[in-house]
Amino acid sequence: MRQLILLLGDHLHPAPPALEGFDPAQDGIVMIEATGEGTHVWSHVARITLFLSAMRHRAAELRAAGYPLQYLALGDAAHAGAALTDRLASVLAQHRPERLVLVEAGDWRLMRAIEATAAAAGVTLRVLDDPHFLCSHAEFKTWARGRKRLLMENFYRRMRAQERVLMDGDEPAGGTWNFDAENRKSFGAKGPGALPVVRRFLPDALTRQVMAEVQQHFPGHPGQLDAFDWPVCRADALAALEDFIRVRLPAFGDHQDAMWSQEPWLWHSLLSTSLNLKLLDPREVITAAEAAWRAGAAPLAAVEGFIRQILGWREFIRGVYWFDMPGMKTANHYGHHNSLPAWYWTGDTHMQCMRNVVQTTLKHGYAHHIQRLMITGLFGLTAEIDPAAVADWYLAVYVDAVEWVELPNVAGMALFANGGRFTSKPYAASGAYVKRMSNYCKGCRYRPEQRVGLEACPLTQFYWNFVDRHHAVLASEPRTALMAKNLERLPEAERAQIRNEAQARLSQLDTL
Repeated sequence: MRQLILLLGDHLHPAPPALEGFDPAQDGIVMIEATGEGTHVWSHVARITLFLSAMRHRAAELRAAGYPLQYLALGDAAHAGAALTDRLASVLAQHRPERLVLVEAGDWRLMRAIEATAAAAGVTLRVLDDPHFLCSHAEFKTWARGRKRLLMENFYRRMRAQERVLMDGDEPAGGTWNFDAENRKSFGAKGPGALPVVRRFLPDALTRQVMAEVQQHFPGHPGQLDAFDWPVCRADALAALEDFIRVRLPAFGDHQDAMWSQEPWLWHSLLSTSLNLKLLDPREVITAAEAAWRAGAAPLAAVEGFIRQILGWREFIRGVYWFDMPGMKTANHYGHHNSLPAWYWTGDTHMQCMRNVVQTTLKHGYAHHIQRLMITGLFGLTAEIDPAAVADWYLAVYVDAVEWVELPNVAGMALFANGGRFTSKPYAASGAYVKRMSNYCKGCRYRPEQRVGLEACPLTQFYWNFVDRHHAVLASEPRTALMAKNLERLPEAERAQIRNEAQARLSQLDTL
């Protein structure tokens, strides 16, 4: 065999870059399912199902196109081993190819393990850049090198100009780069009103088979499959894109940071799974969104806010991940070491905000970005939980989680674990923020306005304890100085009570 092409589970490109120049007479393709990829973190059964179902659908398409494909399914005893690299080593020993070829993995851990496996087998490894992304590693390094702080806004404007997205000549469309001020409205007491129906993709026979095998091979894993309806092939992904652009994009902007109980979708795109599996290309997503604005079908503020997530943040954090690994994985700026509360896996907590978001996550394998940042992430920060434990939880429970996108969002943004490498302040807030942006506080046993006492909201109490603990640093930074000044207005006796009560609660997080 001249070369063996390894197609990973998140490399389901419509035109796989590793197959360019493929010669069936002397080349082969392998796709590998491995239980270790669902157990190195305690993965949600919907996350495992999504990856395996999408892989099997893509394998069927490749076979139909005439490609010679070796597919190692979970129960294939001929190539035993829990780790993907164990099964890969068996395939390399079987075929003895001159080269192993793959597009770079989305996980630093897996990429290093594949390199070691190829080296141990004496096989030359060829790793291709992933053309799915608009900014290559080399381009990002050139931009980032020498910068003390990496700011997404600067990167985003560069990408907008370079890719000619939402530009009128050399100026941003609408005369400004950023419409965030128009995209952060709360719902108010009446709630979101009538919401659009989200298109569903009910499991076909192949997906139902995968679901049964996941239940067999991953007993006791978190989550459920009753509501599984994610796109698992390109045709479904394209249909999901069309549905979002036509139905939800026009109203996406106004309330993209708002939350409401029992409403997991709102106007969010739900395209992250299809993008991260490479069923969709970001260029076609960006083009569709911009075309909707230019056709008058969606307002500029909504379109810019959405494109910012794809062309700006998504490209940016992928660049930061590979630029800063492996240090990002162990970063712990504040020295937090509390264990993850058990109710992160059950939702069995008295805090209504956390109960709602965790239970929604367990049901669907999904929560939108503000729930992740300002509910589960915010609590992880102010409750002083070990960043690695929080990051592993996010990687485990969300269907769209691949480490290149999950880790920078959690460790870098939500937890400030890297000390502000690409964020200008920690995203710390009290329960008052949650009350303003959601209805989660209604009926909760805790009071978001209370800092002390049995009814004090843990988010509120932990927030003030956090500000007190880091007062000097927060006071010295322009973007956090107001937090420190507000703390200074509190009587010292109340500050002491906050510290004492917070420490007692932090020692028994499982009871909240």
